[in-house]
Amino acid sequence: MAGEQELLSTEIVKRGIESSGPDAGSMTFSVRVRRRLPDFVQSVKLKYVKLGYHYLMNHGIFLATIPVLVLAGLSKEELWRRIWDSAAGYDLASVLAFLGLSVFTLFLYFVSRPRSIYLLDFACYKPSNDLKVTKDEFIELARKSGKFDDASLEFQRQILQSSGIGDETYIPKSIGSPEKTATMKEGRAEASTVIFGALDELFEKTGVRAKDISILVVNCSLFNPTPSLSAMVINHYKMRGNILSFNLGGMGCSAGVIAVDLARDMLEASPSSYAVVVSTEMVGYNWYPGKDRKSIQESV
Repeated sequence: MAGEQELLSTEIVKRGIESSGPDAGSMTFSVRVRRRLPDFVQSVKLKYVKLGYHYLMNHGIFLATIPVLVLAGLSKEELWRRIWDSAAGYDLASVLAFLGLSVFTLFLYFVSRPRSIYLLDFACYKPSNDLKVTKDEFIELARKSGKFDDASLEFQRQILQSSGIGDETYIPKSIGSPEKTATMKEGRAEASTVIFGALDELFEKTGVRAKDISILVVNCSLFNPTPSLSAMVINHYKMRGNILSFNLGGMGCSAGVIAVDLARDMLEASPSSYAVVVSTEMVGYNWYPGKDRKSIQESV
C-alpha cells in the first residue's frame, strides 16, 4: 500500500462557483489523483551515469577497434564474400544511411572529446641571501620594531615553532627593516621582484617568448592595486594586444587551484595556445603590526 501511494500524486483543481444546489455561490474544489513519474534522481545514481559516459568517451576509440581487428583476421576473399552475402539482404539506401550515421557519430566523438592540456614547466622565485632570516632573527626584528609586547612576541615564537618554517626563510625588506613602511610603492616593488623573477626563469626554461602567451592568469589575494598586477606583467613583457588576462583577488589561498582551473578552461576554448598562471602573495604590504592574536596568526 505504501509503495502504491509513492507512485501516485494529488492535484487540487479549482472548479469554480456553484450556480445551483445546496452549495450555490460557494467555491468548489476537486482532488485529481494521477500516477506520477518516477524520481530518477533517487532511483538512478546520476554520478555513475556521468562516470560511465566519461569512460565511454575516453575509451570509445579502443572499443571501435574491436570490429577492425575481427575484420583484419579474415582473408580478402572471405571478407568480400561475407560483405556480398550480407548486403544482399539489405536495402542499399539503408546501408548508406547507416554508414553516414556512423561517420557522423565518429565526427561528434572526436569533436566533443576533451582536449589534452599539458604543463610545460614551472618556476619558483628565490630571493637573494640578504633577505634570509632565522626564526630567532625574525623575533629580534619584531622586537626592534617596537610594535609588539612580550606576550605577542612569545605568541609569534610559538607559531614559528609549530608552523614548519625553517631557519632559511626569506622576508621582504618592509618587514626586516624597521625604517621601511608597508606602502603601495613597497607592495608594487615586492610584486615586481617576485613575479618578474619567477617569469624570467620560466621563459628561460621553456624557451617560450612572452609574445607567444595567449592567456594570463594572476592570483594575489590581499594586494590588489590599480592598475592590476596582470596589467603590470603585460606592460613589462610587452605581451600581445589581444591577450586574455585575468586578475584574481580576495579569494584566499585556495585561489591558486581556481586560477589553474580557469587557465585549463580557457585553453580548452582556445586550442594551440600558451597560458601562464602566476600565483603569489605580497607579505610585506599586508604585515600586521599589532597585538590582536588572531591577526598575528594570520600574518605570521
